[in-house]
Amino acid sequence: GTDPYWARSRVVELLNSAQKRMPPEVTPVLGPDGSGVGWVFEYALVSNQRSLQELRSLQDWYLKYGLASVEGVAEVASVGGYVKQYQVQVDPVRLRSFGVSLPEVEMAIHQANSEVGGEVLEMGEMEYMVRGQGLLRGVEDLLKVPVKYDPATGVAVTLRDLAVVSTGPEMRRGLAELDGRGEVAGGVVVMRQGQNALKVIQGVKKKLEELRAGLPDDVQIVPVYDRSGLITRAVDNLRNKLLEEMLMVALVCGLFLFHARSALVAVFTLPAAVLMAFLAMRLQGIHADIMSLGGIAIAVGAMVDGAIILIENAHKHLEHEAEKPPEQRRDHWTVVIEAASEVGPALFWSLLVITVSFLPVFVLGEQEGRMFKPLAFTKTYAMAASALLAVTVVPILLGYFVRGGIRPEARNPINRWLKAAYRPVAELSLRRPKTLIAAAVLLVLATAIPFMKLGSEFMPPLFEGDILYMPTTLPGLSVTKARELLQQTDKILKSFPEVEQVFGKIGRAETATDPA
Repeated sequence: GTDPYWARSRVVELLNSAQKRMPPEVTPVLGPDGSGVGWVFEYALVSNQRSLQELRSLQDWYLKYGLASVEGVAEVASVGGYVKQYQVQVDPVRLRSFGVSLPEVEMAIHQANSEVGGEVLEMGEMEYMVRGQGLLRGVEDLLKVPVKYDPATGVAVTLRDLAVVSTGPEMRRGLAELDGRGEVAGGVVVMRQGQNALKVIQGVKKKLEELRAGLPDDVQIVPVYDRSGLITRAVDNLRNKLLEEMLMVALVCGLFLFHARSALVAVFTLPAAVLMAFLAMRLQGIHADIMSLGGIAIAVGAMVDGAIILIENAHKHLEHEAEKPPEQRRDHWTVVIEAASEVGPALFWSLLVITVSFLPVFVLGEQEGRMFKPLAFTKTYAMAASALLAVTVVPILLGYFVRGGIRPEARNPINRWLKAAYRPVAELSLRRPKTLIAAAVLLVLATAIPFMKLGSEFMPPLFEGDILYMPTTLPGLSVTKARELLQQTDKILKSFPEVEQVFGKIGRAETATDPA
């Protein structure tokens, strides 16, 4: 229940006070306001001409800062490749001969690569700011850094006299590989907590197209994970289920009632109740994700029950009313109100019973609660909306749409066949009630077998289309051997015809949100 941004501000206050008690070289910083779940987009940099070090430099100094400016992005983490490093390998014999210590070498390099102010120089009635620019641009500049000055000889000892300076890779704790063809450099876009993932991904893609123009022609940006596909498929799935349900309701009403306009009443209930559920979600701050949309999908089947019962009861009343002489028939609205009042209260309470059936889910805590509470909320909202519509809007629609020639039930061949099939079953059940009850009890007891095998943890399968394969190795495995295993594994996985792409990462990306 704690607001994350309030918590972050409190941590920043304590970090500022703790900084005074830290060693000078330690600078504690706050991690990004994202999580491992916020890895919404990943990409790899591929080139057949450039080294992994060059690709990593393009990621760290160009793409990373460009993508970080996209609204909703908490961090862009780099993974794979080699971080370019200027390495100074000192010779202890030369240090001893020149009387130079290792801290003096470190201090000289640090001072040579820093800006220094020299106050003001007044010349010709003008003031000139004196400034020493320190910017090391390469190996040659490092070799010229003075480390010690000998006043007796007037000669300065430079870094060239003490060490060998070269460029090389930084010690790395993670690497990336693509399709078993070799290492690549890449990036991970981490979304801020509470942001719209689809909107963030669209912004990232648009920014990548802009940044692509600044990359060398031989460098390609290959998306390796894109959560927008899962989001659009989930939304499409819910939309298709709603359309299927509406078509099924219309078909059932048409087949059993022989009245097309009656189907419009039931069909109206579905989108209206879903819109009311989305409104409640918006007011509460629940996002439309896999679990929350799943709650609506679960409720779809029961949401039209109330409307169908009201339609069927109105048909019965109008059918009986049509059998009376014309002078004895009552007003159409009077019959509809009577039909709705007859089943409305009981129907409303029965829908409320189904609505509160998910109340046990609200008492779940920790991981289970965070996962399933959105589903319970949206299912409850959808059922509550359908119950409210059943006693308010649906009776009005009945008065407008359930009109005209209402055919008797006996004239429907499907109803006649169902009655003929149902009568012997009902008679058999009434002749042997004890046998029927015993069979029902045995069926209930038989559920104890699968119940005992359920276990204490339940996670529904999610066929996302992207599979996370995460092997573990012995501790202390070298980076070289890890790279070999990763490439071999990716190559095997890519050999399957069902697999489109394999992106492998071993170790950790440069982010606090990576649990690896």
